[in-house]
Amino acid sequence: HHAKGEHHAKGEHHARGDGATVHHRFDDVEKWTMVFDDPERDAWQKPAELIPALQIAPGSTVADIGAGTGYFNPHLARAVGTEGKVIAVDIEQSLVDHMADRATKEKTPQVEARLGATDDPKLRASEADLVMLVDTYHHIDARTDYFTRLKATLRPGGRLVVVDFVKDADIPVGPPPGHRIAASKVSEELVAAGWVVQPKVEVLPYQYVLVFTLP
Repeated sequence: HHAKGEHHAKGEHHARGDGATVHHRFDDVEKWTMVFDDPERDAWQKPAELIPALQIAPGSTVADIGAGTGYFNPHLARAVGTEGKVIAVDIEQSLVDHMADRATKEKTPQVEARLGATDDPKLRASEADLVMLVDTYHHIDARTDYFTRLKATLRPGGRLVVVDFVKDADIPVGPPPGHRIAASKVSEELVAAGWVVQPKVEVLPYQYVLVFTLP
């Protein structure tokens, strides 16, 4: 009966259209390090421009959900400073271990690598000032529920930032168009989950940067 209930829930999300567009395993650290930390990624991901554009206050706590190999961790560590904290969440233990090693090597003790679950980023209530998901939104199932629950993890005045690949454009990077989710759909889903749309940040060539706050 349990399995049947799950199947029903899944059908519901497909009807609502907020299910993941793709399910990948990301447990091969070497492979994903080559992909995510490819030096050529900096040219279009522009971490040194994106992170300052988010105006992260020193001493704040930033959670990166789907942090992968920790590509943004050193940039976020610089932004929050020695008094702040970066919580780098991923659902693959191998990537979490890799990010913990990386934090030691990069001397960024403010970075905590944390194992999340597909339906739960394992963030505590009022733990973060900023939650960001880079190229991760389209991997999440039952997003309306997920992002409704996520609201509790933000502190007053907190923000959610979603960075993902634009859907209807011929771009040289990112997943195939069928796996991409339009910015308008992201906003629609997050409004349904109770978030408030803020002006977007225009810094990246192939991705949108959407900002949301709590009402």
